[in-house]
Amino acid sequence: MFDLFFLIIGIVLLTIGGELLIRGSLSAASFFKVSPLLSGLIIVGFGTSAPEFAVSVDAAINLRADIAIGNVVGSNIGNILLILGLCALIKPLAVRPLALKRDALTVMLSSVLLLVLVGGSSLARFDAIILAIALLGYLLLAYFSQRHTSSPSAELHKAEATEVTGIPGSTLKTIVYILLGLLLLIAGAQVLLLGAIGIAESFEISEAFIGLILVAVGTSLPELSISVLATIRGHADVAVGNILGSNIFNTLGILGVSAMLQPLPVNQRILDFDLWIMLGVSMLLFLFLYTGKKVTRREGCILLFGYLAYVFFSFTLFS
Repeated sequence: MFDLFFLIIGIVLLTIGGELLIRGSLSAASFFKVSPLLSGLIIVGFGTSAPEFAVSVDAAINLRADIAIGNVVGSNIGNILLILGLCALIKPLAVRPLALKRDALTVMLSSVLLLVLVGGSSLARFDAIILAIALLGYLLLAYFSQRHTSSPSAELHKAEATEVTGIPGSTLKTIVYILLGLLLLIAGAQVLLLGAIGIAESFEISEAFIGLILVAVGTSLPELSISVLATIRGHADVAVGNILGSNIFNTLGILGVSAMLQPLPVNQRILDFDLWIMLGVSMLLFLFLYTGKKVTRREGCILLFGYLAYVFFSFTLFS
C-alpha cells in the first residue's frame, strides 16, 4: 500500500510540477520577447516531457536502466495509442498533413535511429551524443526553416503555446512557478521511482514492465491534458503535433541526456518487443494522417484497442 501511495503521489507531483514549469517558462519567454514559434517548439515540447525527463534521469543516476528506458519507450507508445485514441473518440482529429509532415517523419526516423543505436544491447555515451546531435539538428531545422514564413508547421508550433492557460502575469509569480515546478519534478521523480521499485519487488514484476506501463502512463499526463483540451477546442493539429513533438523530445532528448549521465543496458524484452511496437505505432499514425488526413473515431478505437492489446501481451508474455 505504501508503494502504491508513493507511486500516486509521485505522479501527482510530476504532473503539477510539469504544468507549473510550462506556465512559468512561457511567461518568462513572453517577458524576454521570445518568439511564439520558439515558445511552442521548445518550451511546450520540452515542458510536456518534463516528467519523463525527471524520472528517466533519476532512474539512470540510480542505475535503474529498465525504468529509464521503459519510461520513454512506454510513453511514446502510450502517447499515440492511448492519448490520441482518447482524443479521436472525443472528436475526430481532422489535420493538415503539411503541418505535421516533418514531425511525423522525424518521429519515425528517431525510432529507427534508436533501434540502430541499441543494436549492441545498450545505449553508450557515444550513442547519447548522436541522439543529442539529432535533436539539435531537428530544432535548428525547424526553427530556421519557419521563422521567416507562415508555413503550416510554423503556425502549428505557435498555436501550441496559446493552448496553455493560467500563465502568471508578474515577475515574482513567474519565478515562483519555475522554481516550484522544478522542485516538484525532482521530488516527484524520486517518490515515483521509490514506489515503482517497491511495487516491482512486492509483486515480482519486472522493472521494465513497471517503467513501460505504470510509470510511462503517469508521466504522460501533461501530454494528455494539453491534447484533450486542444481536441475539445477543435485544434486537432495542436493535439497531434503535441504528441509528435513529445515523442521526438522523449527519444532524442531524454534518452540522450540519461545515457550521457550513465550508459544504459537495454532489457532484452525491450529490444525484442517494445522498440518494434514503438516504431510500428509511429508508422501507423503516419499512415492514418496521410491517407484520410484525419484520425476518425473508428481509428481512435483501433488505437485504444491496440494499447489494451499491448498491455495484455506485455504482461502475459514478459512480466
